[in-house]
Amino acid sequence: MIKNIIFDFGDVFLNLDKAGPSKVLKQKGIDSMINEDEELLRTYEVGKVTSEEVILHFNKNYSLKNDEFKWIWNSMLLDFPDHRFDFLKNLKSSNKYRLFLLSNTNEIHIDWVKEDWGMERYDEFKSCFEKFYLSHEIHLRKPNTDIYEFVLSENQLKPDETFFIDDTKVNTDAASAIGIKTWNIDPRNEDITNLTSMIKP
Repeated sequence: MIKNIIFDFGDVFLNLDKAGPSKVLKQKGIDSMINEDEELLRTYEVGKVTSEEVILHFNKNYSLKNDEFKWIWNSMLLDFPDHRFDFLKNLKSSNKYRLFLLSNTNEIHIDWVKEDWGMERYDEFKSCFEKFYLSHEIHLRKPNTDIYEFVLSENQLKPDETFFIDDTKVNTDAASAIGIKTWNIDPRNEDITNLTSMIKP
């Protein structure tokens, strides 16, 4: 029986345009980021470099002005539909499951969410979860096995009683490999509000 649900954030609750930053860079004549840039962003996701260091790197290497990288980087973040928030609040109120959030993210993105939503909405969203795990705060990231083991261990969760939703298959595959039940949600034609029909006894 499923007793615990772990949610990803982007393209589960918050709509994303993952290609957004690449599209903006192309408009500026920059075809793509190099491997060094991608590695820096992965390091940033686990909080090993600061926002200031990331902004300086991209401003310097791509001739961007001031905080222009922040605007480009945040262009992937879209809206959080009310129907999903209502669903989450109702799920929380039901007390049927222990709810957790586990997201690969970074300080720049979370700062944008707080500003765009307002702190009241952000805090209300956060309060729906027993624990709210952001990769840059816990210094771990998906799909590395240690991040799932950390969440299970810290909260004394059994893998076969835990259901994990993520839009990235490599992340759900990694969770499945250690016995967690998963749903690799497709944001193009599936919605988190269909969760109960996806959970098998």
